[in-house]
Amino acid sequence: MDDLVSVEWLAANLRAADLVVLDASWHLPAANRDPRQEYEARHIPGARFFDIDMLADHDAATSHMLPSAEAFGAGMEALGVGRDDRIVVYDDSALRTSARAWFMLRHYGARQVAILDGGLAAWLAAGQPVTDAPPPGRPARFAATAQPGEVVTKRDLLQGVGVPVADARGPGRFAGSEPEPRPGVEPGHIPGARNLPFSALYGEDGRFRPVAELRRAFAAAGIDPERPFVATCGSGVTANSLIFAARLIGNRDTRLYDGSWSEWGSDPQTPKEQG
Repeated sequence: MDDLVSVEWLAANLRAADLVVLDASWHLPAANRDPRQEYEARHIPGARFFDIDMLADHDAATSHMLPSAEAFGAGMEALGVGRDDRIVVYDDSALRTSARAWFMLRHYGARQVAILDGGLAAWLAAGQPVTDAPPPGRPARFAATAQPGEVVTKRDLLQGVGVPVADARGPGRFAGSEPEPRPGVEPGHIPGARNLPFSALYGEDGRFRPVAELRRAFAAAGIDPERPFVATCGSGVTANSLIFAARLIGNRDTRLYDGSWSEWGSDPQTPKEQG
């Protein structure tokens, strides 16, 4: 299974016993949308809801921090997702949140994980069916183990990681000219970071741009997509689109700053740049 699958591929393989489909939609509070409610109203037949809010470390000071391996594995087993399954994730979000689920699943040991190119919008545009029926129960085993070297911390960045930092937020938030959506978070960016808004990686139809265009987007931001880099964003969600796009180009050596600007910008001791 490729990392990126089409609507046609998913429709042809939807009934395979080892295939699990996950709706990983999530929205910022300002969008005034309830992803679980929307999932329950309509989803790809058999899809299960991957709750980004629930599958997180709720003791962390910032939102969406990765949970423990044990907690993630238990969550997947309760959802009916096995570590050895073929897993396809999709979303119906302007934030392209399926990339976050893709990263988490792989980080905790799943090796056959793909994103549905274009998400639910592409599925509907192709005339494929949706349903409000809950998926059937499914026994699953997910022995989660966090993969080393894929996540960096604030301390790592302060000490120096020796690779570029790519910030997936929009240019206004990166420059500090737009206010942060979270209270108590200062504007700006990590000193030396380069800005590559995650939206630049997608076409108007929500599909990933061709590899040649992805390369140009990285190059325009001053980032070599074939060399190691650290991806960051607002709260560790949209940064994963940069990691996934680099993988499409062939790069398997990227890292996520999971705390992202929510953590860095709320710490008065961290250095910050604007402009």
